[in-house]
Amino acid sequence: MQFRQTWHSQFVRWKGRSWHGLIHVISHLRLLVRWLLYAIGTGGIVGVAGAAFVYAIEWVTNFRMAHTWVPLTLPLGGLLIVWLYRITHNQRDKGTNMVIASLRAETDLPVQMAPLIFLSTIITHFCGGSAGREGAALQLGGSLGGSLGRLLKLAQRDKEVLILCGMSAAFASIFRTPIAAPIFAMEVACVGVMRYAALVPCTIASLTASLVAGWMGVPLAQYTVTDIPPLQVIPALKILLVGVCCAAVSILFCISLQRAQQLFQRWLPNPYLRILAASGVIWLLILLLRSTDYLGVGTHIIERALTGEVHWYAFLAKILFTSVTLAGGFKGGEIVPTFFIGATFGCLCGQILSLSPSLCAAVGMAALFCGVTNCPIASLLIAMELFGTAGLPYYLLAIAVSYLLSGYYGLYGEQTFTASKFTGQPVHHKTRKV
Repeated sequence: MQFRQTWHSQFVRWKGRSWHGLIHVISHLRLLVRWLLYAIGTGGIVGVAGAAFVYAIEWVTNFRMAHTWVPLTLPLGGLLIVWLYRITHNQRDKGTNMVIASLRAETDLPVQMAPLIFLSTIITHFCGGSAGREGAALQLGGSLGGSLGRLLKLAQRDKEVLILCGMSAAFASIFRTPIAAPIFAMEVACVGVMRYAALVPCTIASLTASLVAGWMGVPLAQYTVTDIPPLQVIPALKILLVGVCCAAVSILFCISLQRAQQLFQRWLPNPYLRILAASGVIWLLILLLRSTDYLGVGTHIIERALTGEVHWYAFLAKILFTSVTLAGGFKGGEIVPTFFIGATFGCLCGQILSLSPSLCAAVGMAALFCGVTNCPIASLLIAMELFGTAGLPYYLLAIAVSYLLSGYYGLYGEQTFTASKFTGQPVHHKTRKV
């Protein structure tokens, strides 16, 4: 009798636990299906927008390179950008920083942010401003994700996840790095803390957007790295030194961007005069260097760096061109200029250190990207997707050193740090400002 009662009570408990577990699984499956629909929808919409963005940038770049007179339109393009932001009441637009702030519920992304950054970045590249496209993609994707969240009337935390989905999808569709894109979106806002709850929707959105972009003809971003030596002590020490130097260059780039912005705003508070002055400075730099290699995206120079053929001063020239362009009021991203600077500087290091310039250019791109974004995991994944796995130990070594020594400098002033890079102790402050 006692045995039967004991068995019955155990059966009842097992039945209760099983029923509770089944309900738990079903509720999570419902959540998964819901985020599958949201993420696929976001990835599809942003993927189409990203592919259109790529083709528009490619067309205006080819047109500018085929017609040497186009940079003369810099003042007109600049005035048009300022006017567009003024009539839409976005004079204080903070770009990617606004997207990062929205992830902490500090601000809502305006609906007009996506078309504004789309159009103004195309104008910048058409005229010859030195800027990138992936930073603009984060704004484009974040804005579209936030707009979808408001349209679907999601809770604030779900809206923030959808913003991350949009950022992942835009990065993946434009640069075709679907593995690194979701990690970068989750890693960039708060260094030391990743929102793993967003991993599944961000991954699905990233893969969806990359597939859509591929169907629309956007090629994968892949580069060939040659003369990679086997992992040995001497090459590893040389790569470590390259990582140290890349950390220093990343700090220089961040300080240059901030200083240029401060100086332009202090001396020329009127945005129309500021962008006209920036256009004049860019003209002057073109005349002094007798080259237009530092205008626009500059992917052809990145490809040349990976073959070991660049001028020694190329990275300094790109820092100067990009700082003047963005500080003056032109729109675009900072990430491709970062790749340009990293590739050309790494190539120079390889020539000095008698190490493969091709490998060092790839190392420089990954290490400098990590130094300015403080995203080591995403940097390693980007290196893997762009260059393959043959030089992975070298990429990891340089990225780790650059992450540590770049300190708390970064491209995005709204980026926060939750732990010290040096001691691991909890901290809470934003990117260092000069």
